[in-house]
Amino acid sequence: MKFEYNHEFAAQLDRDDALSEYRSQFLFPKHKGKEVIYFTGNSLGLQPKTAKNHVSNIMESWQERGVDGFFEGDQPWWTYQDQIIPPLARIVGGKPTEVTIMNTLTVNLHLLMVSFYRPQGKRFKILCEEKAFPSDQYMLKSQLRFHGYNPEQALIEIPKQDGSHCWATQDFIETIARDGDEIALILLGGVNYYNGQVLDMEAITKAGKRAGCMVGWDLAHAVGNVALQLHDWEVDFAAWCSYKYLNSGPGGIAGAFIHEDHLTNQPISRFEGWWGNRKETRFLMRPDFEPSLSADAWQLSTQSPLLLAPLWASIKLFDKVGLDALIEKRKRITAYLDFILQTTALATGRNFEIITPEDRGCQLSVLLHGEGRALFEYLTDQGVLADWREPNVIRLAPAPFYSSFSDMYRFGEILKSGLQG
Repeated sequence: MKFEYNHEFAAQLDRDDALSEYRSQFLFPKHKGKEVIYFTGNSLGLQPKTAKNHVSNIMESWQERGVDGFFEGDQPWWTYQDQIIPPLARIVGGKPTEVTIMNTLTVNLHLLMVSFYRPQGKRFKILCEEKAFPSDQYMLKSQLRFHGYNPEQALIEIPKQDGSHCWATQDFIETIARDGDEIALILLGGVNYYNGQVLDMEAITKAGKRAGCMVGWDLAHAVGNVALQLHDWEVDFAAWCSYKYLNSGPGGIAGAFIHEDHLTNQPISRFEGWWGNRKETRFLMRPDFEPSLSADAWQLSTQSPLLLAPLWASIKLFDKVGLDALIEKRKRITAYLDFILQTTALATGRNFEIITPEDRGCQLSVLLHGEGRALFEYLTDQGVLADWREPNVIRLAPAPFYSSFSDMYRFGEILKSGLQG
């Protein structure tokens, strides 16, 4: 499609958008009395309007039933997650038995490394991408030190190619082929938080498995954003937060995937807690752990229905719309935003470099050559809620559920005004 930079064209794209009706099902912050242009769904998704009712239902059940709310009512708390797991499994391309909901992202990665980082002999190294998300870096280095290794020797970090803002798949594959017999674990971010690049998860996983490595993925910026087929790719494990594109609210409960090949491996190393017991025996309080024959065996403590409720509100929308439709709109709206940026740069004589490659999700990371934080602050003052990363990168993430093409045009006008002012 040939794009045009004018209000009527953007409005027509909105009229043609099959998902435009879903914008009204989310609550937008307001700035100076107007809805903001929300570009930070990659940090915190907007609140579904139904989320408050879902939480209120839990509160009412607690009020009316007390502890009996675990077992009584339309949605007993002890099985509350059961309705969420099947559609969530479809989003990540796993079987329902391979998917669980628990804790927060870095906690889950630490717990999963108990099972999947098992260094032996010369095979003790961990492979990750250079400048991974800081929490992942802290987690990996602390795990290495816990096992008695020096991160400077045991952590292999794959750099971006010279002169590029992106990684090359071949660099991962060649490193794995060369050093695979020393690599115990490959753990990468499926979508990079800084440049928005989608790594070739299937090819890298295949290379890792061929070399005898365990392969895991941090899907914080991938889940609900890009197509995933974790089971078919034979990923060993993955974890994700749910407050970004899954719109579960600040600090929302996270999720995890464990491939079915590991679910019946009873001797597997794993930290255990009572909520990971089989449901049939969970409340019998037996002295020995009887693991669920699913990813739920990695759960530890009592689930919080208050955290599950807003996630369920959002997952219902995902299940109704389908990820394919969201991805189709995502491709179109990010392409239009790309066009708006390039057109604005040309009109103002500025040099914007979009450092996000074509393999991308919702996010465009824009390197503002010659511009500083003052431009970002101007955008904020005009009601554009974006994200600043040092030294001079603005991250823009138009989530397809609630972002409009008219938003993209309006952003272009505000950006142009800021540059010309």
